[in-house]
Amino acid sequence: MAKALVIVESPTKAKTLTKFLGKDYEVKASGGHILDLPKSKLGVKVEDNFAPEYVTIRGKGPTIKELKAAARRLKRVFLAPDPDREGEAIAWHLEQELGNGSIDFKRLAFYEITRKAVEKALAEPRAIDMNMVNAQQARRVMDRLVGYRVSPLLWRTVRYGLSAGRVQSVALRMVVDREREIAAFVPEEYWSITALLETKAQEHFEAKLWKIAGKTPEIGNEVEAQRLVEELKRGQPVVKEVVRQEKRRSPRPPFKTSTLQQEAYQRLRFSSKKTMMVAQELYEGVDVPGEGTVGLISYMRTDSTRLAGEAVDEVRGYIRAQYGDPYLPESVVLYSKKSATTQDAHEAIRPTAVARTPDSLRASLTPNQIKLYTLIWNRFVACQMNPAVFDVTTVDVEVGDKLLRATGTVLKFDGFLKVYAPGDEPREEGEGTSLPAVAEGDRLTTRKVTPKQHFTQPPPRYTEATIIKALEAAGIGRPSTYATIVSTILNRDYVVKEKGALKATDLGITVTGLLVENFPDIFEIQFTARMEEELDKVEAGEDDWVRVVRDFYAPFELDLRQAESRQAELKQSVQQESEVVCDLCGRNMVKKYGRNGPFLACPGYPECRNTKPLEGESGPQVTDEVCSKCGSPMVVKTGRFGRFLACSAYPACKNTASFKVGVACPEPGCGGQLVEKRTRRGKMFYGCDRYPECKFALWQRPVATPCRACGAPFMVYRETKATGPHLYCSRCKAVASLESEGEISEAAGSGG
Repeated sequence: MAKALVIVESPTKAKTLTKFLGKDYEVKASGGHILDLPKSKLGVKVEDNFAPEYVTIRGKGPTIKELKAAARRLKRVFLAPDPDREGEAIAWHLEQELGNGSIDFKRLAFYEITRKAVEKALAEPRAIDMNMVNAQQARRVMDRLVGYRVSPLLWRTVRYGLSAGRVQSVALRMVVDREREIAAFVPEEYWSITALLETKAQEHFEAKLWKIAGKTPEIGNEVEAQRLVEELKRGQPVVKEVVRQEKRRSPRPPFKTSTLQQEAYQRLRFSSKKTMMVAQELYEGVDVPGEGTVGLISYMRTDSTRLAGEAVDEVRGYIRAQYGDPYLPESVVLYSKKSATTQDAHEAIRPTAVARTPDSLRASLTPNQIKLYTLIWNRFVACQMNPAVFDVTTVDVEVGDKLLRATGTVLKFDGFLKVYAPGDEPREEGEGTSLPAVAEGDRLTTRKVTPKQHFTQPPPRYTEATIIKALEAAGIGRPSTYATIVSTILNRDYVVKEKGALKATDLGITVTGLLVENFPDIFEIQFTARMEEELDKVEAGEDDWVRVVRDFYAPFELDLRQAESRQAELKQSVQQESEVVCDLCGRNMVKKYGRNGPFLACPGYPECRNTKPLEGESGPQVTDEVCSKCGSPMVVKTGRFGRFLACSAYPACKNTASFKVGVACPEPGCGGQLVEKRTRRGKMFYGCDRYPECKFALWQRPVATPCRACGAPFMVYRETKATGPHLYCSRCKAVASLESEGEISEAAGSGG
């Protein structure tokens, strides 16, 4: 019979622990939080030191009843949610809800779900850390105050249903600020010049114009570039200096949460949300033949690159056995904290056993799990290996007062790159290029001089990887919140993904402008970073959570009152007047926001209810097709099953049609058009609009470009890491480049 109850968050973790603990322990799952602030009201007693009013989450009644019965029967309860602030708060709520004075509650904290780690936690149980609980309460209360007090202001001024978040809105501001930088950017022209040189042995290499009279050249136009080209052609190139040196490239630290999310996006194209979901699966446990269910990685919410001593000893032994002494450093490689905000509470993300190689687990894991596990395993092993060594040769060539430079880099010793492939690391200049043997004073021959025009580029839009990196650098958010921050601004339609980049929508720009103007303190980057530091102090026991919330609330309440007194003015400011005249009453129509995006509406509402679609990038796309019922133009809209065509005269006419992709059905004698469709599970495919008479279907996005190799009427859009976006013929397997950026955007943006 069981002697104690162990409560975890998820059924998967419960299943894993049950196999470790045996019959002496009964393991149950709470399913996450059991208590939270109510959804129907603010739930914070502002006048009573911001006391939160917790209520039972809907649907958790039966779970609480079952846990209570088990706790009162066994009298001894180990609370084992995840070892972070949120897990500590869950444990505290469980103790408050299940306790009756006779039950002994203890907190278990383990950072990997292995037999050894769990047994160690059971041998060293502790009380609930109220400092961690209070830090989580402070965050929850501040987020609730902002969300429930600012969101109604957005409803009344922009549109109903919008929401504001304390941290998410700052992340949105960063995306919007970047969008404004891009819009204001003015490109500047500049030129580079490369010379093809020949040695006496008739070997060739390229050298770039590096200096003119000892200064970095600034070539601003074609005339200047051509003048320099002619001078280089006429001059005699002579080798001035040859420098050969050895360069080392060290491995990067093991993963923490932010770097794992960045690498998983860049190399696997996993969203931050998907990365954390798969990592959670690896952490909670996977069934491994011969071992049972076991956690494969350490806790995945961490800001530390520190590694446990026993893990380092294990991986060093593995490196020596598998790769030999040349790959093993003489001493342990240590990685220090990167910033003052690093808490260093948990060690870095690593495999729980280095002997569980990706190849040995391939049959036990899903495709997504094996991809992420391989990434974590490779990074962990590589971080304790010797640096890669390169031979770098630099050749400086003089042509009069001009200096040309060529660089060749050859890998001498692969070191950690044996595990972490070269393609995964930043490349050295000239890597993979060896230069011919030359000596100082050698006279060369100029075979060709090529000028190339360039334009300065605006700062790139953020991706999920770079916004997380920027948030971490600014001290905003913590490991447990990065994925939520990004997914929230995407789900609210404040930001969209465009070819992998985060682009602020018209709605996101409007909301950001409104919030920054009226809440300059709360939605300011430095202020939000300071609040994160205050929460860290609460967790460390150095500050009181009520004082932190009160200091936050004072400027917030002042800003809120001033904004509420200007509601009519704010509403007018976001309704931009257009040049489109209402065809019912003659007024100039204004831009408003609805559930499906911006549209034009008559300012005479409610007397005049006329609306029109807003053409262009910020509104529904108007097509050349006309409504079969009323003759009005059809516009592109997006619903739960993907894109479709709708009559622009809605709501007077509610006619809809399938979205055609501009490719004829290839079935002989069909005459139909391919349209976007979705399966019941939401997966996009392309089928004939004459279904069910014609059942032709295609999973990849067709593009109306005939195959030059076999004459097929269309090719399909594909994008791979190796070749990037391209067209592919499914009939003869031919590959073609895309004709234009517009075609890339069209194909990629349609789910192909």
